[in-house]
Amino acid sequence: MELELVGVALSWPGPAQFGTLSDYFDALSKRTGIVPGMKPPGFPVLSGDFFSYADREDHYWTGYYTSRPFYKSLDRVLEAHLRGAEILYSLALSHARHAGMDSRYPLSDYALLTEARRALGLFQHHDAITGTAKEAVVVDYGVRLLHSLVNLKRVISNAAHYLVLGDKEAYRYDPAGPFLGTDDMRLNQDSLPEKTVIKLDTSPRFVVLFNPLEQERLSVVSLLVSSPRVRVLSEEGQPLAVQLSAQWSSATDMVPNVYQVSIMTRLPALGLSVLQLYKSFDSHTTLMSSVRLHLHGRELPVRPHEVFPVRVVPATSDDFCLDNQHMQACFSGLTGLLQSVRRAGEEHRLSTEFLIYGTRSAKDKSGAYLFLPDGDAKPYAPKEPPVVRVTEGPFFSEVASYYQHVQQVVRLYNVPGVEGLSLDVSCLVDIRDHVNKEMALRLSTSIASEDTFFTDLNGFQIQPRRFLKKLPLQANFYPMPAMAYIQDKESRLTLHTAQALGVASLHSGQLEVILDRRLMQDDNRGLGQGLKDNKRTCNRFRLLLERRTTANKVQDSRPISFPSLLSHMTSMHLNAEVLAMPVAQEKPAPPALRSFRPLSATVPCDFHILNLRTLQAEDDSLPSAEMALILHRKGFDCGLEAKHLGFNCTTSQGKFSLGSLFYGLELGSLQPTSLTLMYPLGAASPNSTVIHMDPMEIATFRIHFG
Repeated sequence: MELELVGVALSWPGPAQFGTLSDYFDALSKRTGIVPGMKPPGFPVLSGDFFSYADREDHYWTGYYTSRPFYKSLDRVLEAHLRGAEILYSLALSHARHAGMDSRYPLSDYALLTEARRALGLFQHHDAITGTAKEAVVVDYGVRLLHSLVNLKRVISNAAHYLVLGDKEAYRYDPAGPFLGTDDMRLNQDSLPEKTVIKLDTSPRFVVLFNPLEQERLSVVSLLVSSPRVRVLSEEGQPLAVQLSAQWSSATDMVPNVYQVSIMTRLPALGLSVLQLYKSFDSHTTLMSSVRLHLHGRELPVRPHEVFPVRVVPATSDDFCLDNQHMQACFSGLTGLLQSVRRAGEEHRLSTEFLIYGTRSAKDKSGAYLFLPDGDAKPYAPKEPPVVRVTEGPFFSEVASYYQHVQQVVRLYNVPGVEGLSLDVSCLVDIRDHVNKEMALRLSTSIASEDTFFTDLNGFQIQPRRFLKKLPLQANFYPMPAMAYIQDKESRLTLHTAQALGVASLHSGQLEVILDRRLMQDDNRGLGQGLKDNKRTCNRFRLLLERRTTANKVQDSRPISFPSLLSHMTSMHLNAEVLAMPVAQEKPAPPALRSFRPLSATVPCDFHILNLRTLQAEDDSLPSAEMALILHRKGFDCGLEAKHLGFNCTTSQGKFSLGSLFYGLELGSLQPTSLTLMYPLGAASPNSTVIHMDPMEIATFRIHFG
């Protein structure tokens, strides 16, 4: 009616109607006489996104990229658990149906998956994941996220219970007494996770490990146990070498009667492995970590420990290095922070430092949305020098630097392949006693990146960014959901992140990431509160230094860029950790357990199984017999050195055979559909099971196992 009135008022010759983007581009193609989908000649092209934006003056909305990082991290933990639970539930239910056991399987777990999807979806609201909701609303979001996380751990353990049983007839679902425990626990919605301590005895304790990745992985898995006298056996009963380390409650205090045991193990793709642990005085396979404490003149008590002798270095010490078969990382003896990395015989400057941003003293100040700094960042200056603890062992070595407001741990895994090719970095930040301050971590390198750096968009594509000197400092920050990198003709440094944060490159060779923000006032964008509900927050990263072998591609004078395959794998290792589930101690001797290998073929290296999700039945609280298989073929840069990657997969020019992919399950039908499953894109066929996907493509298939 309104459009008719507008048409009459303007005396249009024809009827008026609402138009879509397709209508616009169809009309444009017709007007210019070009084939639909082609670029019209002479038309300017705008590409990229709308970051970073300001609504007035220099009020750039770049603060919310980091605001409330605790919940940004919890969101990602829930996301990883949801994907793992969906896939394992679908596999367990399919195998149970194949064996005629579905009547015994807890179909009610499907309702927990649905609830978790909704909680995660709700948190994508523009005031939730952004960290810009009122404090009471944030607590409500946190409670929902934690509730769903606990439920997803239950779904995963129920599925794993069924799948690892050698004799499926022995399967009994007991909701009151789960067969498998959880890997960790959070006391409250704003607590950091506490790992489960496995109580050892002379009878074996079994632990089930779940690898949520579609590729086999060689990883160091760390468990907490109640005794240093520990022996670990593989599923076949073979003794495994272990690295035994202390569990620390502070820089100098060990947790009594709790020990960390680390095992290097190869885990099947999307599969489950079984380990046996028991108390044993036979310690020839136990390799002890060595520990030294650099106190830098501080008078701190260090209690002697009979199991772990600690070497105390009271005064300032020289710089030192840790190494594995791939690289050497060197640290400052004074600060404990990273100084350089040597790879393939070449030394690269790679130093880290903590910084503090203030906010303006007059007029508008930083808040949940806005970042309005009072100038360049100043070096973080704690009251006392840090305590630096250096742990060295056969499977990993690490440097833990304890400052007043941040504890940084840099770990180097001595593992062939993906995990040993990058540095694992975690920063435990607590700025609850700060006033109008923001803490940042700066990486400085010798890479000649000039004014260009790269960030991802939602973990899908890479967007080039430029530092623009004409804009204020806050305008040069961008969101970093999964990674950011700088590069030149010879090297690339990628900062992989396990939580979305704000990032910038303010000088050539630098990357700077905001870790947390505490701001005492509202910034007049609708929240009505400051950011004063900070939590102890653990920010996790991986630092990957790669060597270029060919120049970066340039298209239309703009660089187009992709991560390398190694970089993609590193990101997935960081975001999809191995879950360790101990068999409940009060259970009698469990029936025979065996590893579960769901895939009979290797997934191509550049394919990612985004999800294998069971679709709902007419009763939406119950599962149907159909599943959605969602695949992503990643785009990657071949111009980076690819030595010693340890992959057991190859690329296949986009071809992927799904017919015999799942071991023990026959694919009854495969139907390509729209991404959201709303409409079919082809007929369902059991015969045509080889698919082809282009790089960067995401495709959804309805599948049914026969």
